[in-house]
Amino acid sequence: MARHIYHCPLRWADMDSLGHVNNVTYVDYLQESRVDMLRVNAPATGGEQLAEGVVVVRHEVEFLRPLVFRPEPVRIESWVTRIRVASFTMAYEILDEVPGGERRVYALARTVLTPYVFSHERPRRIRDEERAVLEQFLEREEAPA
Repeated sequence: MARHIYHCPLRWADMDSLGHVNNVTYVDYLQESRVDMLRVNAPATGGEQLAEGVVVVRHEVEFLRPLVFRPEPVRIESWVTRIRVASFTMAYEILDEVPGGERRVYALARTVLTPYVFSHERPRRIRDEERAVLEQFLEREEAPA
């Protein structure tokens, strides 16, 4: 299993009055990474609806250090941690790799998503072909001690 890597450009409009990426913008970055993983660079067909035909049930973001504007993109690693019948959970790290193999992590995040039928305003189950795509990114988390 491999994590998906997305290089997200920083935009001047992403900054707040203190010169940091605004905390709300991090959620936009997560969405860009998720769409890139499931639609633009999906390892197989079948998961396209999971890129846009989902609703967010929950976001959790832990901000670790400020991210300031620069011309280089920031790296976002994303993967799936849980697949249920009608929802899945993704995890993310927003980071830079610095010389010496070190990682400078700006934020850790989790998103619970459910496939959704917008025309009927109701959630739906994950299809077999969608599950197969999600399983290619599955990296189960260990239970807390």
